[in-house]
Amino acid sequence: MNPDTELAPAVQSILAAARERAGGEGVVDVDARPLADALADAEADGRVPLIAEVKPTSPTAEGTRDDDPVELARAMVAGGAAAISVLTEPSHFGGSPEALTRIREAVDVPVLRKDFVVDEDGLDLVEADLLLLIARFVDDLEGLVAAARERGLQPLVEVHDRDELETALEAGADLIGVNNRDLATLEVDLGTVESVAPDIPEDVTLIAESGVSSPADVRRMREADADALLVGSAIMDHGGDSDVTENTRRLVRAESMDAADSTRASATTDHDGDSQT
Repeated sequence: MNPDTELAPAVQSILAAARERAGGEGVVDVDARPLADALADAEADGRVPLIAEVKPTSPTAEGTRDDDPVELARAMVAGGAAAISVLTEPSHFGGSPEALTRIREAVDVPVLRKDFVVDEDGLDLVEADLLLLIARFVDDLEGLVAAARERGLQPLVEVHDRDELETALEAGADLIGVNNRDLATLEVDLGTVESVAPDIPEDVTLIAESGVSSPADVRRMREADADALLVGSAIMDHGGDSDVTENTRRLVRAESMDAADSTRASATTDHDGDSQT
């Protein structure tokens, strides 16, 4: 794990709070909904596989969204989300384990618990289908990946560069999230996925995280071979009140919209050409 001094102050604060939080009572035993099936179903339906995130706020958000988490999750699924991510970190993101439990009972897609888990005790806070593990924060990543799987959880291991990717692969990760946000500066660069993706084996699922805000961004990440995308702020619209279903739909339809636009452009070109002869 990299020294905390290499992290942005906000991230240092988040990590310090995570280390102080208690774990769950007992060991979870999850009958998980497979993410692979959900992503395949989305592809078959012509949707971009999208993990939409219920995130009331964040240190980088300009406001908060106080809607009921369950209603937000249902709206995201109605918009075509293949899975739901739920922040359970309370101090900096306004999340809670209780919100995740309610959401998982209300939707029929896989639910990812997004938090800052640093040891095995943190695995047992709440039942989820998937669990985020950030490679940079974990000393024994291989052990934590194995412990998560023993509980039935599907571990999504987050990395930011090739060195962290190597660590994740050595730990046995088969779900890799590449975070476009640098946790040292909090700056976002979509080129991060583009630079790391070529080193990800074909049998490993690549999920692009952070920085996607438009259909063009979606297409860029898909062209970089992202199997799925995790999107929070662009859907949540912190501080605003836009339609979460429509925010989700415009991203999951990004590729089909692009194809339709190309078809219309081609038809217009052919029409113009005909009119000139």
